[in-house]
Amino acid sequence: MELLRTERVLVRHWEESDLPAFFDLYSRDDVMRWLGPQPRRALTTPEEARERMRRWHAREQELAPPLGLWAIVPLDLGPRPGQPAGTVPLLPLADASGPTGLVEVGWHPRYQGQGIATEAAQAILAVAAHAGIDQVLALTDLDNTASQAVAARLGMDDEGITRRWFGLTTRQYRKIIRAPCDDL
Repeated sequence: MELLRTERVLVRHWEESDLPAFFDLYSRDDVMRWLGPQPRRALTTPEEARERMRRWHAREQELAPPLGLWAIVPLDLGPRPGQPAGTVPLLPLADASGPTGLVEVGWHPRYQGQGIATEAAQAILAVAAHAGIDQVLALTDLDNTASQAVAARLGMDDEGITRRWFGLTTRQYRKIIRAPCDDL
């Protein structure tokens, strides 16, 4: 399912045919070093990738778009045109007490410095606003300056360090988003 398209990226569901690109992305230490609870580790086999993708698809069955784990497909970049080069998740957040009513946006790019993570996240925030989501959080590893730079480019406010989410110490960013008024 295609969620959105910009001039440079297509944001859609990960598909079974994307398994090689999915494995390539999540088998990279430079991507996985920032994701998930400790100990963090990259995927080591295509079978692990298949299982993770299966879990993602199961989770997405519980979510209504624009919530989901969306593949970022560059339209003009990369060695394999048409192949995903990252993920832009938009997911409900829960803490130790349960669901919070908050939504997290993130970005897991294969390529850095080309603006595709920023472009995909910016576009998904616009779709989220139209869907009635009024604010989002981004949580970054304390040392992940590249993700912190994306949050800044998105106009997110740095709320400092928190230990609230996933048992991790993270830097929390927040953005209030609103759909443009149709009656102006």
